[in-house]
Amino acid sequence: MPSNSESHPDIVVYGAMWCPDCRRAKQFLGEQRVHYHWVNIEHDSEAMAYVEEVNRGRRIIPTIVFPDGSILVEPSNSELAQKLGLTTTAKRTFYDVVIIGAGPAGMTAAIYTGRERLDTLVIEQAAPGGQVGFTQVIDNYPGFDEGISGEEFARRLTNQVGRFGAEVLQAQETTMVRTNGRYREVMTADGTCYAGRALILATGARYRRLDVPGEAELIGVNIHFCATCDGAFYRGKKVLVIGGGNSAFEEGLFLTRFATHVTIMTHGLSFKASSILQEKVAGKPKMFTTLTNRSVREFVVDEGHLGGVAVLNVETGLGERMQCDGVFVFIGVSPNSGFLPPEIELDRRGFIRTDGSMQTSIGGIFAAGDVRAGATAQATSAAGEGAAVALMARDYLRRIA
Repeated sequence: MPSNSESHPDIVVYGAMWCPDCRRAKQFLGEQRVHYHWVNIEHDSEAMAYVEEVNRGRRIIPTIVFPDGSILVEPSNSELAQKLGLTTTAKRTFYDVVIIGAGPAGMTAAIYTGRERLDTLVIEQAAPGGQVGFTQVIDNYPGFDEGISGEEFARRLTNQVGRFGAEVLQAQETTMVRTNGRYREVMTADGTCYAGRALILATGARYRRLDVPGEAELIGVNIHFCATCDGAFYRGKKVLVIGGGNSAFEEGLFLTRFATHVTIMTHGLSFKASSILQEKVAGKPKMFTTLTNRSVREFVVDEGHLGGVAVLNVETGLGERMQCDGVFVFIGVSPNSGFLPPEIELDRRGFIRTDGSMQTSIGGIFAAGDVRAGATAQATSAAGEGAAVALMARDYLRRIA
């Protein structure tokens, strides 16, 4: 094996930037918060020779080497899940409560339903903890006075859910939700149907990404989606905010509590933020630079950290290189609700509408957290909604018993 991977204890992924299967494998490992070392064989002749040796003269990627010496070549997500020992199949197919989503809302709901002695199954496409699991340090969650890493928070949350008897599946995508008489059914990507007497939707919302080279590798390192969560890491430093709406300007103003300078950049001809917010930014010329007609082409990765931002000036057609310590992306969020049936009412942006009992337009199906219309997109409020929706589901089950 090439020397550049011998000193690295984690999984090694050999591939190339143009390879779609490589991107898929890297995304899967990232979603499961599995640490790995990426080797671009196009920039490493020794690595390329190793891939050819392993594959009997064929240049097949991704070639993934594990710490135990085993190798997977072009593995599917299910093969990766099996190799990593992830629990993707439940012990049974029927439960009192099925929860889709293992972020703070879904996991808190599972803690409460577990305490109520309700058989509970949690199904998660990525790793338990949700978006918060990718945060370097959580400083604003009550009870952690010195902060806690997102990874550690997710681990403790998972342990607590297990303590109350709930099962948690990960790396398992939900493809369909339907009703079957008094039961609520969930179909997963592997073809398994799980049923429950009540269903809680806590699938959250995903931050929209730029989908440019280098972004995936730097998320949680120097690229962030929450100034409240990660702004304090940039005390005395320079940051770039990408986006032109209210969120970009609000978060940019918040970042001035820490950063010495904030650049707000949008690809549009002008900013769409409210006049009041734009006036506030304009009133701090020493703290802000605002740029329009700029499009990010690449986040340059330098030894695992941000080395610069390659930008295209749309107006002039010229390339630019920007230097900053961190990047915050605020180009909107998209609810994870695309798999839901049309009978479940959504608002115009795709968020789930609920009534006063947090129930959707289908009886016995509830919603909580960031996927619910009106949610505040904070871990603490998501956990609160998780507790509330669990109690609502408990009361519903008592009524139909």
